Amino acid sequence: MPFATLKDVRLHYQLDGDASLPVLVLSNSLGTSLAMWEPQIAQFTQHFRVLRYDTRGHGQSQVTPAPYTIPQLGGDVIALLDHLDIQKAHFCGLSMGGSTFMWLAVHHPERVNKLVLCNTGALIGTADTWTSRIATVQKDGLATIAAAVVSRWLTPEYAEKNPAQVEALSAMLKATPDEGYAGACAAVRDNDLRAAITGIKAPTLIVAGSGDVPTPPADAHFMEQQIAGAQYVEFDAAHISNQQQPQAFGDAVTKFLLA
Repeated sequence: MPFATLKDVRLHYQLDGDASLPVLVLSNSLGTSLAMWEPQIAQFTQHFRVLRYDTRGHGQSQVTPAPYTIPQLGGDVIALLDHLDIQKAHFCGLSMGGSTFMWLAVHHPERVNKLVLCNTGALIGTADTWTSRIATVQKDGLATIAAAVVSRWLTPEYAEKNPAQVEALSAMLKATPDEGYAGACAAVRDNDLRAAITGIKAPTLIVAGSGDVPTPPADAHFMEQQIAGAQYVEFDAAHISNQQQPQAFGDAVTKFLLA
């Protein structure tokens, strides 16, 4: 099980696929681990060497003292790429992972081939909502809000028909350390890239879910308007669209990256 010991954090990561293929880096959403990408790995590894990692404070990566920042999480990715001697890659991030890769595309454009921003926003939610969530997690623990959080990850109709998937996602969320989750909430709360993303030059695909409450299609359309030449695709899905529409998601991302 590979780990990278970086300047101030130990990150858990996984590399799949032939070493001769172009690298595709995947970044997980808040409260999940690199396992959230499992539905796409078989398809993606046909065309790419896929690098997944657990965000700082998540999965098996080290929990460092909170709060975190998006520049800090983006810096972790650059340090991981340097550790693995990867100079340039495609990047696909969902929710918090999308925020991380937006920042990376703005500040380290030389590392980015193509960019896929999924179920994310240049500004996500309100500061008051995030501050309240952080306080609840610090006081009562993540498990107390897990059901409410997961209820936004899949549409109600889909969730009702797929209870095992709901349970697996709930278990992934509950396994996230409280401090890591709260620290990452602060990173999302304090991140505002609305002005900065006009500087993104990498070819960009924006993925939205028609039933996504945390990052609705309006947020995706804003990014589409701000990033020159951005492409847009919308699925019948809630916040974690790669889990609800695995084949359509995989097809759209693969087609974009190979074009």
